Formats: sequence, structure tokens, C-alpha cells
Amino acid sequence: MLHKLFQLIAILLLIVFLVVTLSFSAKESRNTTCNSIEVIFRENDQIRIEREEIIRLVKSADTKLTGKQLRKINAYHIEKEIEKHQAVYKAEVYKITARDTTSYSGILGVKIRHRDPAVRIMSSSGSYYLDRFGEKIPLSVNYAANVLVITGNFSDDYARERLLPFVLFIESDSFWKAQIQQIHVKNQEELILTPLVGDHLIELGSIDDYENKLSNIKAFYKQVLARNNWNKYARISVKYRNQVIAKRR
Repeated sequence: MLHKLFQLIAILLLIVFLVVTLSFSAKESRNTTCNSIEVIFRENDQIRIEREEIIRLVKSADTKLTGKQLRKINAYHIEKEIEKHQAVYKAEVYKITARDTTSYSGILGVKIRHRDPAVRIMSSSGSYYLDRFGEKIPLSVNYAANVLVITGNFSDDYARERLLPFVLFIESDSFWKAQIQQIHVKNQEELILTPLVGDHLIELGSIDDYENKLSNIKAFYKQVLARNNWNKYARISVKYRNQVIAKRR
């Protein structure tokens, strides 16, 4: 009976010790201040801003960040400020409390998801990338994306509303994705496509009915060009409805 009583007292003392220790630790942890900023993003992102730039954005969102208690940092506000950058699709800010042998250290984690470029625009209205949602991504000396290029004289609205769906269609088709390397917009919004294989140009005409036009060109490729005729034609035109007109060299 006495042995069980000693066991019970020992358990109670252990519980009291743990409660006191955890309470003290929780209080210390609650007062942990921000000592550093850790930035995370995918290294293989085609578009990415430098870690130093992200840290600058974080500190601009909260000018008194260093030394500030973690619990007083507005993570949501910092996220929204970072997302104002045109190259950023999504930002996540989280707080980390790390403990060494003697004290606690506060870390502000910043996870960045950059925008994925779908096309590069080089027009009279400017040069930039567009993602698949039609959002602009500025050019930078720090990155270069390997995407389809569109040149010519056209507006931003035309690029976003008319050209972008066309580019996304090309990207979704394995044949055309591998074949088309550049698009040029001529007068009256007529498109000239530059293929990778063959020494010829494709006159698409207006962007209207582009799915049917590309289907006709693909049929022409299979019936004519596939027979070692890739370099015998200078131009292939599908400007006119249900017609493929090929001009020899």
C-alpha cells in the first residue's frame, strides 16, 4: 500500500513538473521575436524573382519586422503585398519557432509560387510575358522563359483575348507544340506562323476558325510534305475557307 502511495506521489510530482515546464516554454515561445526570413520557391521555375527582392518586399510590407514578436506579425498582409508583384502567383507566409539549447529563435517563412509564362509578347504596345490567365509578367535580366514568341503590331487586349487562347490550343496539341516556334501578326490582324520543320511560312490569315485551319494544314503535311517535300514550298496559305494553297519556290 505504501509502495503504491509513493508511486502516486511520484506521478503527481512529474505531472506538476511537466505543467510548470510547458507553461514556461509556452510563455517563452509566445514572446519569440523574428530573427530571420527564410524564402522558398521551386528552383526550376522559368520565371522567378531573386530571394533578395522577396525579402525586400517582405520588409517593405512590415518595416519593423526584425525583432518583432512573431505573434504580432500580420502574415496575411505580407502575403497580399508580395502578391502585388507581377511575377508572383501565390505567396504563403508562416511563422516558425526554433529552439536551441538555451533560447528560442523566430523565423518568418515565405513560400513563393511564381507565375508560369505561356507566351512572350513583343508588340508595339510593349514586351512582356503572359501567363495562361492573361496576367502580365514583366521581362527581367534575371530570367528568360522558353515559350512561344508573338511579334507584330497589336494591342494588349488582342493579345490577351484573341492570341492567348490560340497559344493555349497550340500548347495542348503535341504536334503543333513541337512545330510552331513563332507567330507574327501582320496588318488587319493576319497571322504568319513560323514552323520548326521545313523552310516555309504558314499564312493563317485571321485568327477566326483557327482549329479548322490548323487541321487542314496538318492534313496537307501528311499528304504532301511528308513525302520529302518539306523544302519545296515557300508558303502554305489557309486564309480562305476550306482551302490550302501552297506556293512552290
